[in-house]
Amino acid sequence: MAARPLWDIFCAVVDNYGDIGVTWRLARQLVAEHGQAVRLWVDDLETFVALCPGARADVQSQVHAGVEVRHWPREWLGAEPGDVVIEAFACNLPQAYIQAMSDSGRRILWLNLEYLSAEGWIKGCHTLPSLQPNGLQKYFFFPGFESETGGLIRETGLLDERRAFQRAASREAFLGQMGVTVPDGAQVVSLFAYENAAVAGWLDALAEGSEPTLLLVPVGRVLADVERWLNEGQLMAGTQRQRGALQIAVLPFMTQDEYDRLLWCCDFNAVRGEESFIRAQWAGRPLVWHIYPQEEGAHWDKLRAFFELYADGLSTAARDALWAFWQAWNAGQGAGQAWRQMREHHAELVNHAERWTQIQTSNGDLAAKLVFFYTDWL
Repeated sequence: MAARPLWDIFCAVVDNYGDIGVTWRLARQLVAEHGQAVRLWVDDLETFVALCPGARADVQSQVHAGVEVRHWPREWLGAEPGDVVIEAFACNLPQAYIQAMSDSGRRILWLNLEYLSAEGWIKGCHTLPSLQPNGLQKYFFFPGFESETGGLIRETGLLDERRAFQRAASREAFLGQMGVTVPDGAQVVSLFAYENAAVAGWLDALAEGSEPTLLLVPVGRVLADVERWLNEGQLMAGTQRQRGALQIAVLPFMTQDEYDRLLWCCDFNAVRGEESFIRAQWAGRPLVWHIYPQEEGAHWDKLRAFFELYADGLSTAARDALWAFWQAWNAGQGAGQAWRQMREHHAELVNHAERWTQIQTSNGDLAAKLVFFYTDWL
């Protein structure tokens, strides 16, 4: 095994920040915690710049956090293949690069890093080989929520850092930097979602509630739904509005580390996709997942598969109330009433969320499992 194996991670930015968010976290962890050399190939550097202040969209190669970030151009310019090659989320490697892998005469580990899923079949497919026409062998690597899968991205010390943040008066200082003050006795909630028709009814419930709520909304796609509910034009970072018991604060787009801390600040987190969904689980607080809609409703099977794992151990009443809210949130209607019923079980849901983080910690983390698989493969 080479002293510092070179990992090539290819990321095609399809939509939003999920693909690049996951691969950027993974690349940094492989360097920082496992001493690997990593090239992260990104086809859309402008999206990457939003996650990495200081990065540039007009250069072919740059180094950040020890990771060499390369532009992946439409017309492949050529490069010597790495020792481990990851095509993230079903992106297609350049044919010339695949040919270079075949011609190299070296043993190169080729991994297809799949999208996250809780469906039972992934345990049987995790690390299965797939022989390619050119004689190369590609392996499927599935992140997941059970020990037989590739686990989730989790940096060493993340939970200790989160707990220290939540024990101290860190929330007030962090939000204060953005000009936000938590009202006395208020529940703090974050909202990060795709466009969602359920938002209006939910905001009605928060505004009409018996307890004050501070809603933190980072700039993103769901902000348009908040604007319609307020009957206002475009909201900007720094805008704050009050409606009944609800105070809304619009926050700027955040780096990944900043977004982690936002999640840690909150009593409840509404998240979406894959990247924010995973990070909300490490926050140890109740959450709702706005899963990316798929044709013919295929996303409902994925949503239920995760919920069945996540809700194990909850009382029947809390489980039913949580699922009713998740269904309403993803169906786009009925979220207000479902929220009120779910709030009756908040204390149990908080304790359960913390237990869930312990279960996931015991499953190992994605970066460590990838490194172990490579070492074992060698």
